[in-house]
Amino acid sequence: MSDSLQHSPRGERILVVGPSWVGDMVMAQSLFITLKAHDPDCVIDVMGPKWSAPMLERMPQVRRAIVLETGHGQTGLRTRWRLGRSLKGEYDRAIVLPRSLKSALVPFFAGIPRRVGFTGEQRYVVLTERRRLDKAVLDQTVKRFVALGLPVEGTSDAIPAPHLQVDAARQQTLREAHGLHQTLIAMMPGAEYGPAKQWPLAYFRQVAEAVTRHGYQVIVLGGPKDTEAGEEISQGLEGVFNLCGQTTLTDAVDLLGACEQAVSNDSGLMHVAAAVGTHIQAIYGSSTPNYTPPLTQARDIHWLNLSCSPCFERTCPLGHTRCLNDLEPARVIETLAVD
Repeated sequence: MSDSLQHSPRGERILVVGPSWVGDMVMAQSLFITLKAHDPDCVIDVMGPKWSAPMLERMPQVRRAIVLETGHGQTGLRTRWRLGRSLKGEYDRAIVLPRSLKSALVPFFAGIPRRVGFTGEQRYVVLTERRRLDKAVLDQTVKRFVALGLPVEGTSDAIPAPHLQVDAARQQTLREAHGLHQTLIAMMPGAEYGPAKQWPLAYFRQVAEAVTRHGYQVIVLGGPKDTEAGEEISQGLEGVFNLCGQTTLTDAVDLLGACEQAVSNDSGLMHVAAAVGTHIQAIYGSSTPNYTPPLTQARDIHWLNLSCSPCFERTCPLGHTRCLNDLEPARVIETLAVD
């Protein structure tokens, strides 16, 4: 990394406009760690959706979370203007991680003198520094986030891994509340992006059957929309607990921190599990581990790398979803090594 980051003697005051997806917000911590490494006295505030505030509290680099009260996909121009005006004079620099025009409006309305982001959506006025995105060099989401915190000439070969803090007392309370007294393996069958990133539920169930035979307990984690999927995996299986829709995001942080391993689609919770040190069995279908890998060395990647992959589509354009259907449960069970 370059050592030439500019900051004031008191520590630069930085507003980061965070992403809207759970996994991306976890990866954004690599940027926060980088900023603190160059300027330990800098102050980092992060603007994001309401759900992100409790997660940002688990990142010691962040002073505070600023909630943007707009729905996903909504412009909310008046809301952004009011928030921006309320922040006037508080920051020296803004780093805008999303590439949309609306994401750069709050720093613009706040009059932050340096407003940095990648070129996109005609952001010629709202940004003062528009970086060109070289996808060949910045070939991963996390690299793009970190690059925006460096000078234009700066590069970074060593990307720091995210590390979410686990609340040990809360973790123990959750274990007792759900009757989790054995070694745990987590399963995350959801993927907000779409079915082309979701391994068949019957395959998750086969893996759950295999590990419970060896004395493990399994927790299935996800949001309310994943409740039926969790039931399909857990129904009738002793030692398998469907917690989908029953836990908050920070509950999931603490529970994943208690797990020995996690079997997951390419999803936000996969990145959460990686950030608490859980060994990941990461399953990729329409996406690729080259672009959004779990940022940990404790991982096994399951990706068939078919000729039609990655397509990055929400549903399989060819109608067969072989990238997931042909990835047999036996492969994951063998890698878990629960014998």
